[in-house]
Amino acid sequence: MLEASHNNELPVIPGKRYFTIGEVSELCGVKPHVLRYWEQEFTQLQPVKRRNRRYYQRQDVLMIRQIRSLLYDQGFTIGGARQRLAGDDAKGEETNFKQLIRQTISELEEVLEVLKA
Repeated sequence: MLEASHNNELPVIPGKRYFTIGEVSELCGVKPHVLRYWEQEFTQLQPVKRRNRRYYQRQDVLMIRQIRSLLYDQGFTIGGARQRLAGDDAKGEETNFKQLIRQTISELEEVLEVLKA
């Protein structure tokens, strides 16, 4: 498990459409039961549920990483993080876009390395 100070060392999000709870757990450095609990606490987090299974999309993974950062790195409580996410929708979207841009740059750098080889 990653420590709170290692949020920048989270793995790159693969270019998939849907992720299982186990995959999201590894991508975000939190256990599956924590993800299920966060779904109850944060209305912004709503994975697709089919046949009693959860399927997360890229924006869900980014939201989970943002929640993880608020709780583990910045020291917010659940209630404080909920208020921050609800009150800072514009800023939250900006953060998501920044994360998405960083992710895209990283993926393009990987493609460049493959092309150079």
